[in-house]
Amino acid sequence: AGPVVLAQLMIFLISVVSSIFCGHLGKVELDAVTLATSVVNVTGISVGTGLASACDTLMSQSFGGKNLKRVGIILQRGILILLLCCFPCWAVFINAERLLLLLKQDPEVSRIAQIYVMISIPALPAAFLFQLQTRYLQSQGIIMPQVIIGIAANVINVGMNALLLYALDLGVVGSAWANTTSQFFLSALLFLYVWWKKIHINTWGGWTRECFQEWGSYIHLAVPSMFMVCIEWWTFEVGTFLAGLINVTELGAQAIIYELVSVAYMVPLGFGVAASVQVGNALGAGDAEQARCSCTTVLLCASVCALTVGVLLTALKDVVAYIFTRDKNITSLVSRVMPIFAPFHLFDALAGACGGVLRGTGKQKIGALLNAIGYYVLGFPIGVSLMFAAKLGIIGLWSGLTVCVFFQALFYLLCILRTNWNGAAEQAQIRAGLKGSKDPTLTPTDQLNLEREVTDGVILPDIIRPESQTAQLMALEENQYVLPTIGEILTGRQLIFYRGTALALAIASLVAGILVRVFTGHK
Repeated sequence: AGPVVLAQLMIFLISVVSSIFCGHLGKVELDAVTLATSVVNVTGISVGTGLASACDTLMSQSFGGKNLKRVGIILQRGILILLLCCFPCWAVFINAERLLLLLKQDPEVSRIAQIYVMISIPALPAAFLFQLQTRYLQSQGIIMPQVIIGIAANVINVGMNALLLYALDLGVVGSAWANTTSQFFLSALLFLYVWWKKIHINTWGGWTRECFQEWGSYIHLAVPSMFMVCIEWWTFEVGTFLAGLINVTELGAQAIIYELVSVAYMVPLGFGVAASVQVGNALGAGDAEQARCSCTTVLLCASVCALTVGVLLTALKDVVAYIFTRDKNITSLVSRVMPIFAPFHLFDALAGACGGVLRGTGKQKIGALLNAIGYYVLGFPIGVSLMFAAKLGIIGLWSGLTVCVFFQALFYLLCILRTNWNGAAEQAQIRAGLKGSKDPTLTPTDQLNLEREVTDGVILPDIIRPESQTAQLMALEENQYVLPTIGEILTGRQLIFYRGTALALAIASLVAGILVRVFTGHK
């Protein structure tokens, strides 16, 4: 989990760097970048992250079941689906200013935020692709390339921010371009690393028509995965918008606290990723006991680390805000909210690790439902009531969110305690494209029939069998219980119709967004 934490931290630091640089330009610039980042996260990054999370289940279980080429096919399928999802996200991006004004945000802040969001449009497919690349590697237990490339991208990001903001005096525009360029560097450098080290050899069989099959089964996991991620993510982002309704001081403090909480969350997020991979690999291999042990270990480690981080940041409550701004009102408000952080982070970390276990077992629907209850039925209404009715501002908001994550963690733990691990292992092997037999050993009759197929009816003793036939026989034995495609196979005409319809709808959503921008842009 350690390298996963570092990898996630490197990715997150790219947006943090933008906030730090723009925070020193002024309060308006900090608020604009905060809102712009929220728009991009809510309507773009969170959607892609959620949809890519289906790979946490599908790839890890397929790799654990030794159906290696299927891992590459799932990656191809994810690339196509997520690229189509860019179109409706872009439709929202180009109308960001209108949305912010509808939410009663400051007009000048909204105008600057729109500029930042527009520059982020080309970064979205790169960010989506990187999400898929990381899951492709994580399912195989390969983490360090993400850490190395994340460090390189952050160095590039810091350098470009310094150059564009100060040397060229481009302000927020320069920071936006630095962020966008860094997203492309992340994806491109990771691709080059995989190609250079030939990591893809065993799992990538080249582009194939199989990637157009099974979209239904992918989306069946991807949509609940998206809601599982977005319900939580959107809650915190909406909190930022609500803080902006009070005043710029509350918004600035909320932005800083959210950044700190997000950085701290990298630790449990790393444990969650480790849980989804380890549990998924074990279930794909049919080892229910190993999956159970991995689950227990991850939950214990996440709890201990979260308690340590929570206590540390609470102890630094009076100084940590100065990393982002020197505004006395903002730093004072941050120090008053931080004592709530320790219990919040403990429950949030436990819930994050449990979420990884649920993704590894393919229980995203349950996770999405529990998130909806914890956040939108219990926690968030309490936070909003304390924020406005009780006039506690963001102190009330974070108090309500603490209640929220407590119930979320409780619901998750109860769900995991009731898990039938043997049943989960059987279901995982079906997803991995494995046939029902748990014992791949061939019977004498199967062996005889297999050899007849290989030698066209002439059975040769091992001592005189050609080497090529021996290799072919071994390949047949290894792949006898492996299926490239599961379920109904669509014909060519069906693929053209269904996938063509999906493409048309995606493009239509972008056109609709452009028309809204054109016809509502005149005051």
